[in-house]
Amino acid sequence: MNSESCKHDQGAFRVGVLGSPSSWYMRDLRRAAEELSAERPTVIDSLAFSRLSVQSTVGDMPIASSWTQSDEPGFQAQQVSLADFDSVLVRTMPLGSVEQIVFRMNALHAASASGVQVLNSPRTLEIAIDKWLTLDVARRHAIATPRTICCQTRDDALAAWDALGQDCIVKPIFGGEGRGIVRVTDRDMAWRVFSTLEQLQSVIYVQEFLESVGYDLRLLVLGDELFCVRRENRGNWKSNVSQGGFATPHEPTFEQIAIAFKASQAIGGWMVGVDVLPTRDGRDMLLEVNAVPGWRATASALQVDMAQVVLRRLHALA
Repeated sequence: MNSESCKHDQGAFRVGVLGSPSSWYMRDLRRAAEELSAERPTVIDSLAFSRLSVQSTVGDMPIASSWTQSDEPGFQAQQVSLADFDSVLVRTMPLGSVEQIVFRMNALHAASASGVQVLNSPRTLEIAIDKWLTLDVARRHAIATPRTICCQTRDDALAAWDALGQDCIVKPIFGGEGRGIVRVTDRDMAWRVFSTLEQLQSVIYVQEFLESVGYDLRLLVLGDELFCVRRENRGNWKSNVSQGGFATPHEPTFEQIAIAFKASQAIGGWMVGVDVLPTRDGRDMLLEVNAVPGWRATASALQVDMAQVVLRRLHALA
């Protein structure tokens, strides 16, 4: 059931999706909504992050709004209050200035404070977007993580590289899908990488390199359900599917399940992707937690309609 056909159906469940109108997840959610229409009519509207705004008046709750968007010719965008939706899903965080990013998060906080069900919550997004903060929260919840040092200068980063065995992973503190991650095993290369990052005024995130057993795990936590796949990329230590890896079903151990749910609870997640690395020395290490996880590879590997699972979960929350 498409958005236009349900506009005036007062019994319809309304989902606002902050994300690209032409994305695979928008198509998947709308397909699932059509297939579940007999259970409950559901409207899926794409909302523009760049057009978030907040109206605040003394004594009243703030009103957060955005505009509908579509890649269909002739589409007429409309301004809508986030409070008009039963749920608002955050499916991306587009690039912007520091002011824009801070304001967008503030707008989501304002919407949440006024009673809008924002998923994941703004605080969950803030933690998971920041790789260092994610690991810091995990450590405080006694979850095993790789040794990691964050700093801001080349000299401090070189000292961290030495301290971590001169074989490290350098990651952007914000980012995903394995983009921008490099392994540094040479001092001259370390000097060049850290010099460049310092000049760019980047935070330098240096993490020990751990030998894996040949794969890592993506554990998708959705409420009290868990879906787990093994990700491999033969000949490449980056196992991300977006980097050429592939996913296969995996039966997680009790410890791996515990890490996934513990990490999800630590950041207050509703739907999160927990990345765990089984190491050659028998440990399970939390690498990252993604608060805007994709589900295509998991759905394909496990033969599960994740978009339907997501919508049914949203219906249950309402």
